[in-house]
Formats: sequence, C-alpha cells, structure tokens
Amino acid sequence: MVIENKQPLRVCLDARLIDGVSGGIQQMVIGLASGLSKLKTGSVEFLFLSNPDNNHWLKPYIGGSCKILQAPTLPQKRKILKIFKSVPGVYFYYQALIKYASHLILNTPFSDGTIEKAGVDLMHFTFQLGFLTNVPSIYQPHDLLHLHLPQCLTRSENLVREKLYRRYCDQAQMVVVANSWLKKDIIKHYHLKEDKVKVIPVASPTDAYQTPSKNDLETARKFYKLPKDFLFYPAQTWAHKNHIALLDALTVLRNRQGLRPTIVFSGKTNPFFARIKKHIKQKQLADQVQFLGFVPPLELRCLYQLCRGMVFPSRFEGCGFPVMEAFQAGVPVACSNVTCLPELGGDAVLFFDPDNPDEIADAIYCLYTDEGQCQALVKRGKGRVANHSWEKTARILRAHYRRLTNRLLTDEDQSLLSESG
Repeated sequence: MVIENKQPLRVCLDARLIDGVSGGIQQMVIGLASGLSKLKTGSVEFLFLSNPDNNHWLKPYIGGSCKILQAPTLPQKRKILKIFKSVPGVYFYYQALIKYASHLILNTPFSDGTIEKAGVDLMHFTFQLGFLTNVPSIYQPHDLLHLHLPQCLTRSENLVREKLYRRYCDQAQMVVVANSWLKKDIIKHYHLKEDKVKVIPVASPTDAYQTPSKNDLETARKFYKLPKDFLFYPAQTWAHKNHIALLDALTVLRNRQGLRPTIVFSGKTNPFFARIKKHIKQKQLADQVQFLGFVPPLELRCLYQLCRGMVFPSRFEGCGFPVMEAFQAGVPVACSNVTCLPELGGDAVLFFDPDNPDEIADAIYCLYTDEGQCQALVKRGKGRVANHSWEKTARILRAHYRRLTNRLLTDEDQSLLSESG
C-alpha cells in the first residue's frame, strides 16, 4: 500500500566512523553525503548518525536535505577516549578493542533510542557494524573476508563478524552491495533471497573531494618528499592487502631487470605493519618504499595525480575503491585478478595473480616501459567510470528508500529501480 504522507520521509545513514581508521568505507560515506546533499527534494530528509567527538571529516560534505544526527557519547567512554587519544599509537588499537569487545560482552547491540526519538522512518547501515532496531533497515556489508580468509583475522573477530553479519542481514528489508560478485557471495553464504540483495553502483570516492590545484600538487610533493616517478598503493596495512607480495615483486624487478621503482603507500598502519617493516629490512628495500600513513582527502587526490601508476595487489576485495579512484584520476592500473576486481577492472587494468610476485613484477615492468599500453589503459579506465557519479548513486538509493517505506514513486524512481538488480 502506497502511503501519501505530508511529512517528509526521514532516512538515517550510519556514519559512526573514526577519521582515518575505516579506509574506503569512510570515503564511501563521504561520497553518499556529497551525492545526497545535491538532491533537490523536500520530500526526503537524510540524517547522518555520527560520533559527536569525531564527525569533523563528514561536516564539509553535508548540505541540502542532509543533517548531522549526533549519537550520544557515554561519560565514561568519553573519559577513556580522552586518555587514549593522549597516548601516541594507542588510539587505533583502543578503537578496535572497544568495537569488538563491546559486541562480545554485550552481545548484539540494540538501538539506544536515538533514531527512534528523531522520528527516523528507515535506517541505512552503511557499513558492517550496526545495531538491532524495530525501524525498517538497509544493511550494506562490504565483504565477507572472515569467511574467505579467516587467517587474516583473529578467532574472536571471525566469530563476531559472522554472528553480526547474519543478524543484520536477517533484520534488513534490503541488503545493498556494489557489484554482482559480492551479491552472489552474500546470497550463497547467507542464503538470502535474490530480490533482497540489490546492486547499487557507486562512484569513485575521490569524486567528492576538492580538485587539487597546481600549487596543491607542488605542495604535496614537497611535504611528502615524493620522488619524480613513483607507483602508488593506497591501503591500510592489513594482512590481506598483500604488501608482502608487492615487496617481493620489487625484489624480482631489482634482481631480474635492474629496475628499482619507488612505491608510495598511504593508509593507516596497524599491528601487521611490524611484519611489513621486517620484510623491508630483510629484502633491503628501505630506499624504494615510503609509508605516509593516513592522508587527508585533498592530499589523496594529489597522490593519484602525481603517481606513474597504481598497483593494487589485494588478495580480497568486496568493492575495490582504489581502482575506481585511479580510473577517475587517469592513472594506469595493475591489480589482482581475484574476487570482484575482474568485474570492476574489465579490460582497463593489467591483471596478475596476487600470490605470484613474478606476475606482479611483470605488471609493474609494463607500467614503467610500455607507454602505449598505459595510455590505452587510462582511456579504457576513464570510460568505465564515465557514467558513475555519487549523485546518481544517491538518486537510486532515494528510490529504494521510498520503495521500502511505501512512499509514492516518481517516474525517475521507477526507472532507477530497474537498474539495481
């Protein structure tokens, strides 16, 4: 039954993320905020549920019909947070500890009443964690890493993820994914009905960021002390991101062709980084690698524009945002041939087996020596993202928001709904 309601539809999107910790998920939420903020509509309001102590990263992208809805911070948590923020290197571990320990101790969390008090009609959990609520919901898991590569996580992390993901999938009226590979994976493992899982294409996360000027590029090069030629790999130092194999590929290039490219890495470092540093020392690669840690949005776009190419050796991906970012920036890409990446990259990337350093080395050698191939890859890559934008993603989501709450659908809504199979 279609509801004719004079009150605006109120949708809440989960943005309770810590700046610099959540990687591509944070970038995706920024993209959603920028896209939804551009929609001209008085019939839908978008509330972004965020941490009052850490939503500065989101505010610049909130406008139009979008607003911030602050999640409450318990006094004792605020006090502990202040203590750990003052200790270098501990804050990241604290967040991971709190996130997983709270679920283990408290079981699956329930809503604290914030969204209910705000009159939310539909809750969109934009990342894997969430809470139980009687408000109709959308769930957006970005990968099932814990089922495919359980060795990359701890036993408790695997148990928590499996429990929560299943609960949130069961609770949701719709499950959102970015590609057909992930849709099949979710349906296979959680036995969901096919029409419950919708593929909604996304844009390059960097589309929402400020376009760097010539001065910005020069400033970034000087600030990060970047070499004239370098390859770029943006990823947190999780085990499945496969930094080790990429380092081995550098060794192959040095020993086989005498080529010594520099690779610049961005992304938050975590405990696995200790193994990466040890490997760098063993392979004597210190002069060929540079780890920048988390970089702000503008600087990230600068890195894409300054690099010679992007190498993406990840062993498991649910979305593969960096590939789209490189396409948008006009950068040639070499990446793994696993999970969703063949679907995402098509004929616009050089594929390799992520477990084969020789193949990775061959792809890097091509990026350095075959200008014609690189130009062809750039042209194809731009073509693959030409029809993607965060505003279009926002319009498709808005159509589903209306559908799930039985609101009147426009002709555009009807057309867009047919695109998310």
